[in-house]
Amino acid sequence: MRFLEEVVVDEFLPTYRSLLAAALRERGLTQQAVADLLGVSQSAVSKYAKGEVGTRAEIETDERVTAHVAEVADGLADGTLSRVGALAEAEALVRDLEAPGDVLADIHTEQMPELAGVDVDFRGTGEGALREREHVLADLRRGVKLLERTSGFATLIPAVGSNLVECLPDAETPEDVAGVPGRIFDVMGRTTVPADPEFGVSAHVATVLLAARDAGSDARAAINVAYSADLIDALADAGYEPVEFPAESESADVRTVVRDALVDAPEARALYQTGGYGVEPIVYVLGDDAPSVAAAVRAFC
Repeated sequence: MRFLEEVVVDEFLPTYRSLLAAALRERGLTQQAVADLLGVSQSAVSKYAKGEVGTRAEIETDERVTAHVAEVADGLADGTLSRVGALAEAEALVRDLEAPGDVLADIHTEQMPELAGVDVDFRGTGEGALREREHVLADLRRGVKLLERTSGFATLIPAVGSNLVECLPDAETPEDVAGVPGRIFDVMGRTTVPADPEFGVSAHVATVLLAARDAGSDARAAINVAYSADLIDALADAGYEPVEFPAESESADVRTVVRDALVDAPEARALYQTGGYGVEPIVYVLGDDAPSVAAAVRAFC
């Protein structure tokens, strides 16, 4: 019997730490500084550098892993990412790689052939409150980076700005929802993100997401983009089942208005209002997490 967690410890961690140690050294950190960040001994870092630690090629060459290592190394090196944040980023990556049919699941099956053809997801679900919050922030950072790299996304940013948000599983108020402080803006055709994601910084988009959840939606993330009839048609064709709500009531009680609009269609993943006096028309796209919402919007750029 071999547990998936053993695959993570024996196969993923040595490869991941080796890659991250090398990336941090490339950014000018000393071996001791790298050891302190990774929580290992200096001699272990030396072994990573000398190639004395066995690694798995399929993990080492996975594009998601290499991109993730570069981003985490940048954040740790310049101090914009804490060790807890880095841990959350790594755990989010592991969750992805553990999915059935993905690289860690395949290694698990390789080492325990009886799993071949068995449709079971062995990923754990236990989370502490701190880690859950860090996972949400990690998701948002990934989603925001995807938007920044998406050519054409700036054209979807409304005059009031966009915000990408994700909530905790038991979210009740905007304080339980993380977003981008100051919103995301189009600055001369470039998607501009003013600050790293935080909890409690989005009022409007967070409230729309919470209203959708009040109506029975299982969405954990949302983004607002500029309205167009063509976008609504494209969303409908893609299966998002757009639902309209009245703009004239937005400023009064958006949570009630959105909840009422969705009460008969909680599975809808798109909401919109076509504007009114002093109110810009807006589309809200909902999804399971911030990266999937960003990827969905990217498809319409």
